[in-house]
Amino acid sequence: MKAQRSFITIILAAAGIGIMFYYKACETECTYLQGDVLGIDLSYIGIVYMLMIVILAAVRKMPYVRALLASGIGVEVYLITFQFREGLFCPYCLAFASMIFIAFVLNHEKPPPDNRGWLSRIVYGLGAVELPPAIRRPLPLLSFVILGYLFVILTFSGSVRPAYGLEKSIVPSYGSGKYELIIFTDYFCPPCQAIESEIDPAVKEFLSRGGVRVTFVDLPIHKETRLYARYYLYAAKAAKNYENVLRARRMLFSLARNHAAESEDGLRKALKAEGVPIAVYDLSPVYPALNKIISTYDANSTPTCVIKYSSDDIRKYKGAFEIRNGLAMLRATLAATKR
Repeated sequence: MKAQRSFITIILAAAGIGIMFYYKACETECTYLQGDVLGIDLSYIGIVYMLMIVILAAVRKMPYVRALLASGIGVEVYLITFQFREGLFCPYCLAFASMIFIAFVLNHEKPPPDNRGWLSRIVYGLGAVELPPAIRRPLPLLSFVILGYLFVILTFSGSVRPAYGLEKSIVPSYGSGKYELIIFTDYFCPPCQAIESEIDPAVKEFLSRGGVRVTFVDLPIHKETRLYARYYLYAAKAAKNYENVLRARRMLFSLARNHAAESEDGLRKALKAEGVPIAVYDLSPVYPALNKIISTYDANSTPTCVIKYSSDDIRKYKGAFEIRNGLAMLRATLAATKR
């Protein structure tokens, strides 16, 4: 194992890079657990970090690999604590962290016997490393763990749920009745695009049947979504009925899926070409109301659906499978109440 650890370290680092690329692809649900260091997306930093480990392991500079891994442990301790504190966990981030911990254990060098006292044994408990030619004196790996932790404390900025930003108004909703359906989606989220063809007819059915109030909340997980969400609100303002609103949303999803309108001018022209009316107005009062809904239901991934049967019976569904079941249950409940 010791003879092969540089090769195994490369495999683990490559797996970490693969995890980050898979995370960016977001093909199951799109999650708003985001963070950056000095304005740079944390996932890109993770890729560069693992590439550095690959290069150093390939040229067998294992002391530098151990120092980097120790620093990474310090960073991951903070990031995992952040996830516990916020109560939201990213499986990709945890898998990435596990690659670092496994690689560190694999490359651990048992420290030599130390008779200098208990404090020295603690400081050098994780091992020591020399970094020639700059440093030839053994440095405790614990110092690199602490440096990594302090670095991320000073530079990290993270959030667990999307937000728009400003001050008070009514969020558009449609229909009325005993039950409430709140749908959280993102036009550029592939799972949302896939299930939209099922949500659209279900919403149309609920609104035509009556008994349900429907609210759409666009989570700005992808950066392009803010523009599209703004034009949904403009279209909702101009719409004469819920059919017009649903048509506008179908159009917005289609444009996002095909990346057919990537600028405001392009989006405006595309909607006009399809006969979707818009009414531009000041959205600054709307955003805090959207933020409050997002916060109330702890919506941090898409697609997500909340169905309120009563003030004491609020059910949350995440992902296509759960949402299908939730909509089917609401449909059955409506059918039962109509008898």
